[in-house]
Amino acid sequence: MANNSLPKQPTVPTRREFLARSSTLAVSAALGTSALVRSAHAGNDETIKIALVGCGARGTGAAAQALSTQGPVELWAMADAFADRLRGSLDALAATPNMSPRIKVSGERQFVGLDAYRQAIDSGVDVVLIAGPPGFRPAHFEYAVKAGKHVFMEKPVATDAPGVRRLLTANEEAKRRGLKVGVGLQRHHDPVYVDLVKRLQDKAVGDITFYRCYWNTAAPAKQPVKHDGLTELEYQIRNWYFFNWLSGDHIVEQHIHNLDVCNWVQGAPPVAAQGQGGRQVRTGKEYGNIYDHHFIEYTYANGAKMFSQCRQIPGCLNSVAEFAHGTRGWSDVSGGRILATGEAELRLRTKGRARAGSTGSGNPYQQEHDALFEAIRSGSDFNEAENGAHSTLTAILGRMATYSGKEVKWDQALASHLMLTTDAEDFNASAPLAANADGFYPVAVPGISIAV
Repeated sequence: MANNSLPKQPTVPTRREFLARSSTLAVSAALGTSALVRSAHAGNDETIKIALVGCGARGTGAAAQALSTQGPVELWAMADAFADRLRGSLDALAATPNMSPRIKVSGERQFVGLDAYRQAIDSGVDVVLIAGPPGFRPAHFEYAVKAGKHVFMEKPVATDAPGVRRLLTANEEAKRRGLKVGVGLQRHHDPVYVDLVKRLQDKAVGDITFYRCYWNTAAPAKQPVKHDGLTELEYQIRNWYFFNWLSGDHIVEQHIHNLDVCNWVQGAPPVAAQGQGGRQVRTGKEYGNIYDHHFIEYTYANGAKMFSQCRQIPGCLNSVAEFAHGTRGWSDVSGGRILATGEAELRLRTKGRARAGSTGSGNPYQQEHDALFEAIRSGSDFNEAENGAHSTLTAILGRMATYSGKEVKWDQALASHLMLTTDAEDFNASAPLAANADGFYPVAVPGISIAV
């Protein structure tokens, strides 16, 4: 008879152990600086100057939230690959009530192009908001750290394993310099999530045996753009969501939130993944090379499982949620509910979650900026980069499994040299992907495509 029991929880490596293992690999090529002093923090009355790098919808929202933090703060510089996106973001921010007095972005500090991030970072700012396409985030973060800037960066923090290692390496420098780093996994700043995760870690439903998590929706908000008149690299960056080197595929770009929550409850990322996925509905050439569905079975070190689904197909069941199942009950984590055997249901959430663009004080999107800027002003420790890197790698691990059809181990994924991205800063440079004669881009084929 099969033994289906799980080892006791102490056999699970702690997050600290996982971070140490990964950081050891990452810092093998660490930035060498012999004598670094901790950055001086800004006092409550000092003006903090911000640069926004990446002026899409999420970058615009992040800027509004940063400008809504306590104390004097100014948006000093903006950078984007495209002038129209920068202008649209600036206009939207200027039209936001009470925001205009804090916007000080003169014409000479509006930087456009693939190298614009460097100019914005070097323009005399204190904090950099990194919100361009995810494939560029390791390079942008690395440059900001070298320049001694505090950082808020959106999730995911990379789209491939070399990018994750590059970011972890730069973060060792950030920690040595006392730089503050926030990452846009805002559930960590949602009081209901914080409370419920602690209860689950304290065995509110016993030992957790498996998780279920979902990011199943209809068509994504972003729609393909036309290729007319654009270079190939410019087209792919304009159409970034549908190219895995820029977005990571939607499992990395969006489902990371749900994977992050399960890892948070578990206290460590998984050790292996296997699964399946493909392009069932979204098959046109305009949709680049990403899948429209993924299913992954992740395994943690103690044998617990995480069953993960993300799908973008209209007309299907939609769900964005996380659940934890234990030996004495289960929890609807996203819904703020705990149902333990023999106990009354505990319900912690009574309203829906906040939208990404809002700036209210009870909004976790706002609270993640409040926490970062408070740490900058007080000088307290604040660095979310390692968690962001490991949640990103969890999603990349799943993508490796679905693209290849193979089981992939965590250490294999972390050590992978399969690089998807480019550091090109000229729109006339070669793009990482080339279309065939019919305009279709190469798509991963399970059983044939390499895993790592």
